[in-house]
Amino acid sequence: MSNKFLSNEEGSSPKFFWYSAIFWLVIGMGAGLLGALEFSFPDLTKGVEQLSFTRLRPAHVNTVAFGWLSMANIGSALFIIPALCKTKLFSEKLANFTCYVWNFVIGAGFISLLNGYTEGREYAEYREPFDILVLVGLALLSYNLFRTVLTRNVKKLYVSVWYIMGAFFWMPLVYLVGNRTFVAMDGLNDGILNWFYGHNILGMWFTVLGVGIAYYMVPKMTGRPVWSHSLSMFGFWTIAFFYAPTGTHHLLQSPVPEWLKALAVIFSAALLIPVISVLVNFYMSMKGSWWMLTTNMPLRFVLTGAFWYFITCIQGPFQAMRGVNWYIHFTQWVVGHAHVALLGTFTFFVIGAMYYGLQRLTGRRIYSVRLVKWHYWLLLVGFTLFFFSLTIAGLQQAVGWALAYPVAQWSLTLVPMWMVRSIGGTMMFASSCLFAYNIFMTMRENSITPKDQLDIAVPVEEGK
Repeated sequence: MSNKFLSNEEGSSPKFFWYSAIFWLVIGMGAGLLGALEFSFPDLTKGVEQLSFTRLRPAHVNTVAFGWLSMANIGSALFIIPALCKTKLFSEKLANFTCYVWNFVIGAGFISLLNGYTEGREYAEYREPFDILVLVGLALLSYNLFRTVLTRNVKKLYVSVWYIMGAFFWMPLVYLVGNRTFVAMDGLNDGILNWFYGHNILGMWFTVLGVGIAYYMVPKMTGRPVWSHSLSMFGFWTIAFFYAPTGTHHLLQSPVPEWLKALAVIFSAALLIPVISVLVNFYMSMKGSWWMLTTNMPLRFVLTGAFWYFITCIQGPFQAMRGVNWYIHFTQWVVGHAHVALLGTFTFFVIGAMYYGLQRLTGRRIYSVRLVKWHYWLLLVGFTLFFFSLTIAGLQQAVGWALAYPVAQWSLTLVPMWMVRSIGGTMMFASSCLFAYNIFMTMRENSITPKDQLDIAVPVEEGK
């Protein structure tokens, strides 16, 4: 970035958002790891209220969701939209100002949650001042990106533009409706509203942004057009139609109106339609190019994310069925599922975009290819251990609940799973630190590489 407080340099705002996102990734993953360790070592932070699990958990969730993943996705949007519209971002200064606001919210919000200043609602723990600033940030970003699209120098809009602009149209509405700062209801109605919000930030924010990024990256990395533009648009409109009512499948065992439960279950199952269309398009676009996975690290990250997307979206409709939901509800299975979406799918998508985009914006090759490979394998193996340990723990819990065994009896079987979870979390935290170090060292490089030589992104070759 420029030394100016509000830089107007082209490409400065996506870099600012990406660098900020990496910082919050390390902080958020560190909080998550500490929380995981407390399952195996309950007295680890005894006497420190701010580091108790009940404080760490919301701080971890909100920092990773809004600090890491949201800021990384926003940076990707600020990079991709001008590139696809063949124009400059409407206002780099406005985007950089928004990044300062967003960083303040995440930093102050993190401290406030550790000190118990919270609404106590799933994924909506931030209190009034922070909610208002998040909504202001979303409004400014939406305005900036829509103005950029309106001044585009291309006639037709590529599918990634539809997905990204859909996210910036829907998310301010979802955030406005879902937070008690703006819309307050009591009792069960608040639960329905909370899960409308909680599930739609996944579907109408993270999913559409992640898929839009992947639709940009796969053709860009392979040099081949997307297999079917019609199929990509079909996926966009079906996800827009089916996703909104699904949040109530989190409340199937509560006295929610039956018609709302039925609607949530049916639409959850129908989400298989856009998912299959997206994955078929990705895999068919890769036809004849799979060998590139051995030579291109950003592409490897993106397609690994596509694999976890398949797991996420098969598991989601399956566990929304009433019988399955009754069995696995309130178990660690659900925690594993939540992580396979945000960490397994969309984190892999956006890391691939960042490795590619930062080289293009800075003109610098990634400092160490070897560290990129270590980053990939530590994240993949660590997350795999993490996901399967939670899934197995969830099934063990489900058996205990279903057969009415005493909690003190069946909870002992979870002890090895907590340890495996901690090992996986340690590997993922280490991968985040390597990622941050590699990007920091890349920023310090003085040599500039011509952009036409950066299209190969991060090749798998012997490096530093």
